[in-house]
Amino acid sequence: MSILTSLVNAYDRLPDAPPFGYSNEKIGFVISLNEDGSVFDVIDWRDGEGKKARPRQTLVPQPVKRTVAIAPNFLWDKTSYVLGITAGEGKRTSEEHKAFIEKHLEAIGESDDAGLRALSLFLTNWSPDQFVLPQWTEEMKDQNVVFALESERRSRFLHDRPAAKVLWARVSASAGDAASICLATGNPGIVARLHPSIKGVWGAQSSGAALISFNLDAFESYGHTQGENAPVSEAAAFAYTTALNRFLERDSGHRIQIGDASTVFWADAKDMEAAEEAEDMLALYLDSDPEEAKSDEEKNAASKIKEKLAAIREGRALREVEPRLADGVRFYVLGLAPNAARLSVRFFYQGDFGSLTANYQRFMADMRIEPPPRDGYPPLWRYLRETAVLGKSENVTPNLAGEWMRAILAGTSYPLTLMSSVLTRIRADGDINALRAGILKALLVRNFDRENTPVALDPSFSNKGYLLGRLFAVYEQIQSAALGTKVNATIKDKFYGSASAQPRKVFHLLDTGSANHLSKVGKQKPGYRVVLEKQVAAIMEMMEPGNDPYPASLSAEDQALFGLGYYHQRNEAFKKTAQTISEGETA
Repeated sequence: MSILTSLVNAYDRLPDAPPFGYSNEKIGFVISLNEDGSVFDVIDWRDGEGKKARPRQTLVPQPVKRTVAIAPNFLWDKTSYVLGITAGEGKRTSEEHKAFIEKHLEAIGESDDAGLRALSLFLTNWSPDQFVLPQWTEEMKDQNVVFALESERRSRFLHDRPAAKVLWARVSASAGDAASICLATGNPGIVARLHPSIKGVWGAQSSGAALISFNLDAFESYGHTQGENAPVSEAAAFAYTTALNRFLERDSGHRIQIGDASTVFWADAKDMEAAEEAEDMLALYLDSDPEEAKSDEEKNAASKIKEKLAAIREGRALREVEPRLADGVRFYVLGLAPNAARLSVRFFYQGDFGSLTANYQRFMADMRIEPPPRDGYPPLWRYLRETAVLGKSENVTPNLAGEWMRAILAGTSYPLTLMSSVLTRIRADGDINALRAGILKALLVRNFDRENTPVALDPSFSNKGYLLGRLFAVYEQIQSAALGTKVNATIKDKFYGSASAQPRKVFHLLDTGSANHLSKVGKQKPGYRVVLEKQVAAIMEMMEPGNDPYPASLSAEDQALFGLGYYHQRNEAFKKTAQTISEGETA
């Protein structure tokens, strides 16, 4: 099933989906009119006060697709169109206001509806110089505005009146092109020339961006223009954009940010409760720290889902944990990223929830490392931060998030750029934490078929890269024992990058330096010196010291094992320092 078809189907299941031709937009103010067109009051419709005031999401006639041309909305718009007032320079404000007036006076004509007549009279008599305090405030400028009759302001807006709905249906239908077979639904319908904008994608234009558009001759073919090149009916275009915009809303429960990809997900099942539970569970797969439940009922439901999630993370099959989710629940995950005025599809996954869960379990097994991350299971976006400069999501390499998510969802190989990114960050900042070690292990297991890659310290694992990483950690431990922790620069700070890539250039120097440090340790803690010397000897014996144990260079695969060996050995030292000292003193 295509992206558009699955989104059209999702629209049909939205519990509070706006009807065709309408959308939820941010409305800041309401102009209340008397029937003679005079202004009774101007109401601040925003939630909150002062600088925290935010426009309300309000159902209004669907906005037009604006590019550079002047195009007014119907029965609502921002103040530059409605009132001819803006906070900026407003080089074409008068033209925008004129277009708004002409469009509505022509559409309303001689209507006998009281609300439409009132609007017509208002637009005829209004002039921008009437915008003065106290009724008209500076805060109103550039906000979206709707109208209402004062007699019914508390029950409905002007665009909610039956006559206004009929008028809007006529106005919107007149813009349609010829009928054709819709690619999304397979049904005949009026082809949408321009598709509604998608809003809420991180990094895209705040006014919205297009998922499908043809605005240059190079993109067109066979004499077709704009939407005719990929015929999608107006109804289907409205449905898929409405569903996608709903999923992209803040706190929708259907989105998460993974690198530069705004990721949305939704389920499809005959049993809607099962679909909702699958969506809740995937939200925990992707983000281990979802928004906190508010009511007791929500808390109980969240607690039950977390129990099932814990069982899944332990490796139990979904069919055992929740049988009704194993079959009959289709799942869709879509990643979108900004691309000028358009959107790029970073990845799109569709499959049954059972397969998705199995792939998630495989990912968890790949990432398992000892000792584990201090804060438990991290959200997926947290892993990607380990590849970015300064640990910031905006610095994640473009396309990496999409390729990585595709590998997790579909169970395919991880992108090799992930390994180079992690190794580069380790060499740059010297930080080898549980998340980075887990990523390196996952790459070795899945991409290089190293199923025997150690989860925890394995003294019998004989790979030279792993052994060199362990040896480097012991040399660092020796330096710390001799000089203490307050050292301007440790050997890790100075030599980790070269030691992990070209060990022959560094390890002879490290070996010489460790001899001096061991001499100092022996004067203070002779037993501890014996323990450290035994650790070095045990590792060197595994490396066949009769031959040159230090290769000239290490491949990326062996550099990953170097980092893994360092992580295991260093953390083992932290765990057993007190024990090893006491054993050495009594030896």
